[in-house]
Amino acid sequence: MSSPVHEDERLTAPRDFEPLQAATKRRMLIIVNPYATTVSDRLRHLVVYALQGRFEVDAVDTEAQGHATELCREAAHEGYDVVVAFGGDGTVNEAANGLIGALDGRAGASPTPLTCLPGGSANVFAKMLGIPGELVDATEHLLAMADDWRPRQVDLGVVNGRCFTFASGLGVDASVVARVDSNPRLKARLGAYYFTWAALTTFARRYLVHPPRMVAYADGKTLEGVTTIVQNGSPFTYFQNRPIEVAEGAALDSGALAGCVLHRARPFDMPSIAWRAFSRHARIARHRHVSSFPALTELTVQSADGRPLPLQVDGDYIGEVDEARYSILPRALHVVS
Repeated sequence: MSSPVHEDERLTAPRDFEPLQAATKRRMLIIVNPYATTVSDRLRHLVVYALQGRFEVDAVDTEAQGHATELCREAAHEGYDVVVAFGGDGTVNEAANGLIGALDGRAGASPTPLTCLPGGSANVFAKMLGIPGELVDATEHLLAMADDWRPRQVDLGVVNGRCFTFASGLGVDASVVARVDSNPRLKARLGAYYFTWAALTTFARRYLVHPPRMVAYADGKTLEGVTTIVQNGSPFTYFQNRPIEVAEGAALDSGALAGCVLHRARPFDMPSIAWRAFSRHARIARHRHVSSFPALTELTVQSADGRPLPLQVDGDYIGEVDEARYSILPRALHVVS
């Protein structure tokens, strides 16, 4: 039996290095989150070395929250041909916000395209773009991209001035994200299974009795509930490599948002909702205690009982809000994959 091939051995394989002439190489800035789940110094150096075969590469580590946003603004100003977010979906989110200059709610899209290397636990946006979830395969994908360069534009969702690439939520899922983010070691070690444990314990502690309630105003309708999910793309997330679908009709190039409101979270409701999350045929949006809203360009969610609502964007906990205003920026972000 042959011995297994490790990631670093595969990255140094000769077939990965068929350099273009220096004059034809595109300028690439790799923004690395050194604290992301699967990022290490060794893999960082090997990835950079591999990509230098096809690109003129610079790599910068992020040093604090929001740093990737600043780096992307500078990259667009300095004329890089592509920015690579090497980290989790939080790093991708910051990079996207930097490239479009929309942290203040105004669109100012840069033509500099964004692409990704998986370094987080879910890497949802990277997979949506068709980039493999394994780092070695993703690196090879980016190398091949040099010969098949096809940038395109995708939509971005916006909540309270903060852009998101694929999803945002208030209520149960945001509380789960907050719980997971509070223990990055277990998040890195256990991945999707830690999310599952956090979901069960968070539901039992915060939502089993008298959960915070909210009201969503969508397309002339008033929907009350305990959780609101808003998506800019599909799926909502992944359990390892299995897509978890929530909203119906969400797509990165639809020009609209989609989502749903969970009206209640009682113990005898949750097993059927969980089953629908993993089912290939049943849909959460069709559950009797869920109302869906496809193809919206605006949505407002407010606290219904005076208690602040937990908010997450792209799998990162943002904090508590009394109101969340959602909108869509069609074709705002340039990507290449």
